[in-house]
Amino acid sequence: MQTIKTDLLVIGAGSGGLSVAAGAVQMGADVTLLEAHKMGGDCLNYGCVPSKALIASGKTAYAMSHAAPYGIADVAPQVDYAAAKDHVADVIETIAPVDSQERFEGLGVRVIRERGRFVDENTVEAGDHRITARRIVIATGSSPLVPPIPGLDGMPYITNETLWELRDRPDHLLVIGGGPIGMEMAQAHRRLGSQVTVIEGAKALGKDDPEMAQIVLEGLRAEGIEIAEDAMAREIRGKAGAIEVEAEDGRVFKGTHLLVAVGRKANTDGLNLDAAGIKTTRSGIQVDDGLKTTNRKVYAIGDVAGGLQFTHVAGYHAGIVIRSALFGLPAKTSTKHIPWATYTQPELAQVGLTEAQAKKEHGINLEVVRFHYSHNDRAIAERKTAGLIKVMVVKGKPVGVSIAGYQAGELINLWSLVIANGLKMKHVSNMVAPYPTIGELNKRAAGAYFTPRLFENDTVKKLVRLVQRWLP
Repeated sequence: MQTIKTDLLVIGAGSGGLSVAAGAVQMGADVTLLEAHKMGGDCLNYGCVPSKALIASGKTAYAMSHAAPYGIADVAPQVDYAAAKDHVADVIETIAPVDSQERFEGLGVRVIRERGRFVDENTVEAGDHRITARRIVIATGSSPLVPPIPGLDGMPYITNETLWELRDRPDHLLVIGGGPIGMEMAQAHRRLGSQVTVIEGAKALGKDDPEMAQIVLEGLRAEGIEIAEDAMAREIRGKAGAIEVEAEDGRVFKGTHLLVAVGRKANTDGLNLDAAGIKTTRSGIQVDDGLKTTNRKVYAIGDVAGGLQFTHVAGYHAGIVIRSALFGLPAKTSTKHIPWATYTQPELAQVGLTEAQAKKEHGINLEVVRFHYSHNDRAIAERKTAGLIKVMVVKGKPVGVSIAGYQAGELINLWSLVIANGLKMKHVSNMVAPYPTIGELNKRAAGAYFTPRLFENDTVKKLVRLVQRWLP
């Protein structure tokens, strides 16, 4: 067995692990990276990248069949599902070199394509390698959660990992799970010509503000997607091409294909964490605010740390770990400025507290500012007026922003910047946005906060009249 001593051992070459490895090696650390499967992890191969590529195919097909409002004749798109999947594969292939073994070895990272297993608090075995490290980062990500629904284990079903192997378009796609993955793939497949039924045990898009989620769900239903809520799956039966899902209330949903999208589980199996004194919780590896596990030499980042499961969170975690592990500086995570987005159309985005959370935390000090897309000239020109931006403000500072509508995922960037840096509504109001842009919505929302203070205030009006009398 080959013995390796390294400054930093990274287990997992997904977005978080790669960010740590790249940053650390370029700062002079000796870095060893383990990856038993695909470089780039879930995001590149099964998640963010392929899903957005398929969404783009669906968006193009939808635009062709809904062009009349713009003065262009509607046409029925001739969808080649296999070719759409080729488009997905090409997008992955284009991005893959950035995450490749060759690139990281070129940076100076020692890349070992084996699965890691702890043998003691600072030693990991991987294949015929025994690696001892000063610091270790677990970045093994997460996998699709497959619930124990009776009948599911004997049924052909797909997850976000196996969906990309499918070459024939589903005639009728059943989706168990109304979260972001389920709703994104439901809309993409509906636009590519499939019938789609979403089966959700509670409320669809239930982690987001209900008012904002409703805007999105209305848009999806208008496209012909059946969304069954409060429909907890009790049994699955049938065979390939003829699948039935029975809910606890007796409703039965029939389709040809079944996509299971009920959530994710942390990838901790096989790591032998007990040998390293690392504790886990129901959601993943137990970490403190600095992402350290119960073994102070070991960090856990990204999905496996059991918090928000987004690629950009893993990247954020990487920066925290580099600061701590390489420089010994104090570094703590915060979620108050972490945004997320669901890339349906309309899009749905959130940063900070929702209205309900803000009311609970701040009570009477909370002001909720609303601005509708229908008052934005660019949204009118684009015919994308279904939408709302809602800003939760406490003593002049935004503490949360919810956006449902066109380009919500782009608009939320500004509010993440504002909240991360403790800025106030006046700073957003002072911004000058080019006209006409969707981005004006942010400035107009800030303006809506000041409107009652300036234009509906008798004291201000009296002051203006007084000043006018004295002006030359």
